[in-house]
Formats: sequence, structure tokens, C-alpha cells
Amino acid sequence: MAPNNTSRVGFIGAGMMASAMMKGFLANKVASQVYASDIAPGSKEKVESFGAVFAASNAEIVTNCDVIFLAVKPGIVPIVLQEISTKVNQDQLIISIAAGVTIESIESKLPKSSKVVRVMPNTPCLVGEMAAGFAAGTNATKDDMKYVESILNTMGTAISCAEKDLNAITGLSGSGPAYIFLLIEALADGGVLAGLPRQTAQKLAAQTVKGAAEMVLKTGTHPGVLKDQVCSPGGTTIAGVEALENKGFRSALISAVKAAKLRGDELSRNKM
Repeated sequence: MAPNNTSRVGFIGAGMMASAMMKGFLANKVASQVYASDIAPGSKEKVESFGAVFAASNAEIVTNCDVIFLAVKPGIVPIVLQEISTKVNQDQLIISIAAGVTIESIESKLPKSSKVVRVMPNTPCLVGEMAAGFAAGTNATKDDMKYVESILNTMGTAISCAEKDLNAITGLSGSGPAYIFLLIEALADGGVLAGLPRQTAQKLAAQTVKGAAEMVLKTGTHPGVLKDQVCSPGGTTIAGVEALENKGFRSALISAVKAAKLRGDELSRNKM
């Protein structure tokens, strides 16, 4: 049976991403109970502050939960899988958010009937604005995928994809917030250079990025068209766009996505 809103969800690992997802699931009531395990100091207090149940071991997570998130660093995944593999049953859904760790490598460490889904979230899930991609493993059903989509959509937008596309999604939306934070910082620096107070410049820069993104999403208009609508002939904006083009702004962003995707490919080739 596919999981649903009465399912018990567990996280092996309670870092920043897992903590944000826990809080989102609890706030949106997508689980009857949320559990988490982590060996980091202070984890018990942090997990319980969310209203989740702290598990003393990873085995306790597997024993108590219908849905299990692997939310540890990629290098720790094989250790965790070795520990829990004999306890996982065919009805449980294993969801990995470990970057670069392939479905095949996870399935190879679990019973053959295990249901696995791989997810690439991003840090804006902290504010309910996540952009995520997710891919099905060999035994994950359509109902499992509908469930994963529904719980992820409570924290933003989730798109089903082929696993081969997840590293590209990593390069774009997984790593993308860092690029946008750099953009906001640089815009704010430009505002300060132009004479604005730092706080004012940063607030305007962040709101400008947010507003522009909302225009793309809500109107469905191509961003190039929206850009042209701002650029009056001989005006200030086209002068600024020329400066960006002369400095390789567009190609720098394209190269950033490509480089992050290639690094994801490299990590995926490192068999567990």
C-alpha cells in the first residue's frame, strides 16, 4: 500500500535540509508522526523542538516508520544502508536526498523488493519555496510517486523526472540558490557603490529578484520578452544590460550550471 497522510515519516540525519523538511511536514500535517535520528550534539533537543520524535538509533527509525528519508552526507549513505538493510521491508518507501548517490547504488544495498525514490531538493524549502526534482526507483509505484510529489509540493514545487536528469537539476535548482545569493549580494554592492545605505540596497535587491521571479512564474511570459519590456531605447536599463553582456554575465551562469552538473556526474560515478 502506498504511503499517505497517516503514514509515519522518519529522517536518518537531521541537518539543515532534513530539519526544514521535518518542520514543513509537521506544519502541513502530511504525516501522523515524524521521527529523526542524528549523532550530532544537540540533535535531540533540536528535533524535539520541532514537535518530532527523536530516535536513539537508525534501527528505531526503520522499525517505527513507513517512509524513511536518507538525509545524511553521500559518503555516509553506504554505512547507513548496511546498518538498516536487514530491517527494511517491501512496504516501506526509502527516499534519498543525498546528492550524487544513484538509485542503483541504493537499491543494491537493500532487499530486492525495496521501493526507492531519489529527490534533489534545495534550501528555499526553509521558507516554503523549494524547487525539487524526484525520480522513481525500480519498485516505486505510481501511487508512491504521487505521494512524494504531494508532500514535496507542500514546501514549494516538485517535478518528476528521469534519474538521468537529476544531476542537471542539481546544477540548476539544487545549487542555484547560491548563484542567486551571489546575484543579490552583487546587486546590493552596486546599490551601495551608487550611494544607497547597505540595508536599503539589500532589501531592494532581494525584492527585485523575488518580484522578477514571480512575474516569470505568474505570467508564463518568456524572460527575454520581460527583459525587453524593461529596456527602453537608449535608456538606463539597456545600458546596464550591455554592461552585463560585456562582462559575460549570461555565459557565467550557464557555465555555473554546467560545472555543478558535471560535478554531480562525477559523484554519481563513484560507486558505493
